[in-house]
Amino acid sequence: MKRRILLLSTLAMLGAATLPAYAADKIVVKIAGMKPDGEPETVGMKLFAKYVMEATNGKYDVQVYPNSQLGKEDAYIAQTRKGIIQMCATGTQTSAIWPAMAMLETPMLYDSMEHAHKAMNGETFKLINQGFAEKSGMTLMNAFPLGFRHFYTKNPVNSINDLKGLRMRVPNIPLYLEFAKQLGQSGQPMPFAEVPAAIDQGTIEGGDSPLADIVGVKMYEKIKNITLSGHILVIHGLYINNDFYAKLPPEDKKIFDDAAYRSAEDVWKMAAEVEKKAIKEITDGGGKIVDPNPEFKAALKKAGEGTWELFYKTVPNAKEILDSVNQYK
Repeated sequence: MKRRILLLSTLAMLGAATLPAYAADKIVVKIAGMKPDGEPETVGMKLFAKYVMEATNGKYDVQVYPNSQLGKEDAYIAQTRKGIIQMCATGTQTSAIWPAMAMLETPMLYDSMEHAHKAMNGETFKLINQGFAEKSGMTLMNAFPLGFRHFYTKNPVNSINDLKGLRMRVPNIPLYLEFAKQLGQSGQPMPFAEVPAAIDQGTIEGGDSPLADIVGVKMYEKIKNITLSGHILVIHGLYINNDFYAKLPPEDKKIFDDAAYRSAEDVWKMAAEVEKKAIKEITDGGGKIVDPNPEFKAALKKAGEGTWELFYKTVPNAKEILDSVNQYK
């Protein structure tokens, strides 16, 4: 709850807490997402809607449907591809269509949020997207962070060896499962909603999530040890149907592009502040924060690079994508 209040208050400061109301005869643009109100994904969608409607004086009625109101991710991605709805927000789920999209969340690729921000505004983002629009029927308009994933564990983790053999919850995604394997963990795929009960039952000994998720369910009350590993940055973005996008008048297309850029930039600006406030809430709530030493970080980097072999097998320009990130350090 505090997490949502935090993000909503930030949104309010950005002037987007209340969207303008426009007449029903305007051009309707529906955007579907999976996250509830207050989450970065939903914040990004609402900011985009606000900017488009303001810049076009309500010519477009941009309607935001968060929290899977238009179906689960697979369903609303398919609706966007077919043009049933115009837009959606999602993450690496689109890698099922175009494997390179999984590289948005490459383990241990970014040194910091600033590093990732530059890469997503630069060549790395362009290289990942090469060929995606033609294959998918959608265009990825921007990329914004949901937060770095960090470990939470029952016992303190002070070295890479402390992670080995742990039964850790992971999302049911090949890349995440492979990273757990590279660390010597026993990856237990399950939905995040099942994690608290699995901890109580002793099925798992921890997991990894962005700090905002850890705060959102007060994970630190069940598992007090939070290791700031920052091993994967979760990145989502706004996707638009190609046919709808192509038919926009040039001046409106520019407005859509500008709104996508501005909304993403707002979320990037929020990200660092959200993490700082989450750390304070965790420590105030009795959680223990561990910042890995250089040796620990180096071992995480090695494990992360071990997962990159998956990309070399499935993404033709994987090496070019990975190399491109170095220029933004």
